[in-house]
This record gives sequence, C-alpha cells and structure tokens, in this order.
Amino acid sequence: MSDTILAIDLGGTRFRAALASADDPVVLRMLAEETAPQSRDVFLTRLRQLLGETGATRLGLGIPGLAQASTCRWVPNLPYLDGLDLAEALPGTIIGLGHDAQLALLAESTAGAAVGLSDAILLAIGTGIGSAVLAGGRIVAGSGGAACSFGWAAADVNDLGEDRSGWLERHASGRALDAVATTIGAASGAALVQAARSGSALAIETLAKPMTSLGTALAGAVALLDPAAIIFAGGVAESLDVLGPLILPALRRQLPAHLRGIELRAGRFGAQAGLVGAALAGARGPNWRNAHG
Repeated sequence: MSDTILAIDLGGTRFRAALASADDPVVLRMLAEETAPQSRDVFLTRLRQLLGETGATRLGLGIPGLAQASTCRWVPNLPYLDGLDLAEALPGTIIGLGHDAQLALLAESTAGAAVGLSDAILLAIGTGIGSAVLAGGRIVAGSGGAACSFGWAAADVNDLGEDRSGWLERHASGRALDAVATTIGAASGAALVQAARSGSALAIETLAKPMTSLGTALAGAVALLDPAAIIFAGGVAESLDVLGPLILPALRRQLPAHLRGIELRAGRFGAQAGLVGAALAGARGPNWRNAHG
C-alpha cells in the first residue's frame, strides 16, 4: 500500500481525514470528520493511529497557518502546532505539508475552477480567511511560505491591529458572519446566508457590511495582481450566489475600468478543496510546489 495517501484537512475547529491513491489523488475516500485535536500529543496520536490503520506511507496535511517544508511554523488557531516538524515526528512517512488555502488552490488549479488559468486568487472563508495566489502558473510562496495572507489585509487606517487575527478576518470571516448573525437573531452565518437567499431584506442588509469590507480589501489584491478570476473555496463556495452580488459593487468601485470585469467563481471542490489539495501534496511529497504545472 505504498502508494496510499492519508490526506488531512486540519482547521481551527475541524479535523477531516481521507484516503487517496497516488495514481489518482483527486478521488477521495472519507475516513473521519471530527473536532480538531486540542493538543500536540492528541494530534500526533491520531495521525499515527490513522497511518497505522490504513497502511499509508504518505501524508498530505493542510494547516490554517504557516508551513515550511515539513515544519508547522505559525498556526494562530492551533498554537500547539508551532514548531512541529512532521518528518521528525513521523519518520518514514513522506510528507506534503502546506497552508490549507494554498493546497485548495493546488486542487482547483489541477482539476477544478482554476484549470487553464495562469493567474488567480483563491479565498477560503472559514474560522479565519485563508488565501492563495496563482501567478504565472505557480502558487506563490513568498520568502518564508507566508505569501498572500489576505486575512491580514486592512481597509481601516484607525484599526489598532491584533497579533493573531487580521483586520479582514475580524470583519468578514466565518466567525465574523456568525457574530453579525446574532444581532438579528439568526443562529449562525450559514443561517444568515440562507435567510438572505430566501429574500430577507434584513439578512441581506446585515451581510452587506462584511461583504463590503471584503470587496473593498479585495480590490487592492486585484489591482496588484490582475488575476483572471477569484476562486471561492470551502463552504462559502456554496454561498456565492448570495455573497457575490454583495461583494462586487465594493470591489468594482475601487478598481479602474479595465479591471472591473474580474470574475468570481465557486470552486469545483467546495468544502473538499483542502482535502483534495492535501492528497495532491501527499502524492507529490515535500516539493509539491515544484511539481505544480
């Protein structure tokens, strides 16, 4: 079973695991979906258990933070991962480790909504805001692997900043939508989106402010990078019919005419994008970026 990949999508609140074959890593078999481990020991114990049970010798792992080679450098929502070298902790396992949004973009550019594009931005809105950029056909890493951390974009000169959460995350992430939902009695951001889809003027008005923040901040990225499309990955991809019309006016308002035609696309893989990307990284190993077309 040396060609078997254990793919893990680790978020701030959820841990999802699947199996894939190195011959066709886009096809997954789900193994588990559970609460994210809250300590390093519990996390490593779970990984070793799954590797042992499946016989997988390859691990693809997406994390909501900074990764370099096989080491988790900085993971704000799961700080117990900081400094963890997976190759050292799991000897004999081939490791493909990356930021979850970059792995989602790997999936979308390999077999999804970004196929055929040389330049694109991906946003994955969940507990925080993950992001990645495809430029000239390659996923941008930056000097330390932290390029394109768009959740830290800001459109308020008076904001005092925070150490573990960026301005845009505080205004337009999933947890921000959950917070504004409670102001009108909705149970969650997902419920707020559903109410807007059903025609609730109050729900639409409540969503407009965070989506205006998102569109305004996105304009800077579009002006800088000139992407062909912005890909929305994760669960929010299923809400683009509601959120897109609220994002576009603010986005276009801050752009010159020749960039206002930017396209918003729902990712093909939806909430599975991070897992598919993890499987692809596991298939390609530590140098998964270099294997990207």
